[in-house]
Amino acid sequence: MTYTTLISPAELRALNDPLIVDCGFDLADTDAGERAYAAGHIPGAFYLHLDRDLCGAKTGPDGAFRGRHPLPERTDLAALLRRLGLAAGRQVVVYDRQGSPYAAHLWWMLRWLGHAEVAVLDGAWDGDMSTEVPTATATDWQPGQPLVGQIAAAELLNQLGKVRLIDARAAERFRGEVEPLDKAAGHIPGASNRFFKDNLGADGRFKPAAQLRAEFQPLLAPHAAAAVVHQCGSGVTACHNLLAMAHAGLGDGLLYPGSWSEWSSDPARPIAKG
Repeated sequence: MTYTTLISPAELRALNDPLIVDCGFDLADTDAGERAYAAGHIPGAFYLHLDRDLCGAKTGPDGAFRGRHPLPERTDLAALLRRLGLAAGRQVVVYDRQGSPYAAHLWWMLRWLGHAEVAVLDGAWDGDMSTEVPTATATDWQPGQPLVGQIAAAELLNQLGKVRLIDARAAERFRGEVEPLDKAAGHIPGASNRFFKDNLGADGRFKPAAQLRAEFQPLLAPHAAAAVVHQCGSGVTACHNLLAMAHAGLGDGLLYPGSWSEWSSDPARPIAKG
């Protein structure tokens, strides 16, 4: 059995030799996830830090700011995952304790590397915990063709009004009432707001696929999923909406990795509020 969107704790326990990655993180306390991992994690899980392991240079070759959490080079991410034992066909399970935004980000990144067998743990782990750091056996795995797409700021600027744009940030940030992290408040003109936490039920698990499909379809129409661009503050929580859409059977949209942090850094780009 292969899992490509979500996996339950019971299904994880039944797997043979999965690669498990803890992605726990806190924007306000960037060491919190690593401390929580050290205190106890799913047995056999490795830890990857958002800033240290899963981001690239914040400034591009042209000197422009690329956002708070720009994608790393594919070769660098592939080398890291090889060191953890990633192999073709090996099931990867990713998780965090924050409602899965950071896990969804790594889910998207693995698909970006061409690895389809990756799923996010749906809900809280209910089994034994460990404080042991596992030993990895490196492989010679190589990335394949991306299974997901992305769009750059310049292309998005040219496509405004032609693509459906969905912003995963909290409503007050989207409306421009507050901006705790980035240079300007507001949103990209034409965007709709879908707070990533709205993908979860009261139990902390993703809503049923049929419910997610019914909630997303009005945001997409009349566009196909491939013409939908997802963004957030820095390209992380947008992946939660991408995961929800995939789980709902709506297909894959595009990710704008730089998101609002990159967009708002250039005063020449248009900004909307309200």
